[in-house]
Amino acid sequence: LIGAHPREVLFTSCATESNNAAIHAALRANPGKRHIVTSAVEHSSVLNYCLALEKEGYRVIYLPVDRDGLLTLADLDNAITNETALVSLMWANNETGVLFPVKEIAELCRSRGVLFHCDAVQAAGKIPLDVQRMPLDYLSLTGHKLHAPKGIGALYVRRKTPISPYLYGGHQERGLRGGTESVPLIVGMGKAAQLARKHLPEYEKKVRPLRDKLEEGILNAIPNTELNGHTTQRLANTSNITFHGIESEALLILLDKEGICASSGSACLADSDEPSHVIKAMKPDSTASRQMIRFSLDVSNSQKEMEQAVGGVHRCVRALT
Repeated sequence: LIGAHPREVLFTSCATESNNAAIHAALRANPGKRHIVTSAVEHSSVLNYCLALEKEGYRVIYLPVDRDGLLTLADLDNAITNETALVSLMWANNETGVLFPVKEIAELCRSRGVLFHCDAVQAAGKIPLDVQRMPLDYLSLTGHKLHAPKGIGALYVRRKTPISPYLYGGHQERGLRGGTESVPLIVGMGKAAQLARKHLPEYEKKVRPLRDKLEEGILNAIPNTELNGHTTQRLANTSNITFHGIESEALLILLDKEGICASSGSACLADSDEPSHVIKAMKPDSTASRQMIRFSLDVSNSQKEMEQAVGGVHRCVRALT
């Protein structure tokens, strides 16, 4: 799925563990460097680790993004210093689907002599990923985004890239992660990755028209709606829309009654009352962070379901306006 050698893959319990393990490894390898570069729109497993590190005296730069959710290589280049231990940036945003220029980021980090970790959880299985074609050092994955069982993740570590034990115990995972591996979960993730690779060429061809139909039915017919994220530099399956004047939670309740599964941000923060930090970073002058809905599609969806979803969204919006 990602073009890695088996010895470069470390199995974990989830993407949060993979992200934490990569950051931990980079900092252990550079004890004299106490500077990290990430972005304001990363997953909470990266942001919250960085917040904890700040309390320990580390300095963290959170790169800004524009209103389309994109960052600039110039900002990244300016943020890196001789004290930078790690750059940690995602491949695809989990709320908007916006894609960062990972190949260019990896090349910039390599030219500056800085380790680069990429959270590729959302991108895997949706776009081609080949770690041999770009000089990234760490890459995080999780099983359930590939339709594998929950509870299994992986961390790619390029050969000769520093990695140190972070769970002490037995010699599992080459002594890097103590604890008995779950063979069924590993096999499940392996099979899911195999299937994802097999069906990758048809993924975008199937999913993009579904997403476009959903967006057209909402954005062209419902007043005061706005797409969040770049129109083209994003995943084919993700649609993040602001319904101005309507609170996300109120709309989600009605959507649920219509049988429409959606969210108001990251699924990992579903129980939080906080507005989307991603949309706040993109549009700090807007109320969009509390009035947005994320729709995530899959190859198992159909055109008929998109028509039904559009009709359901229309009914819900009318009920709230």
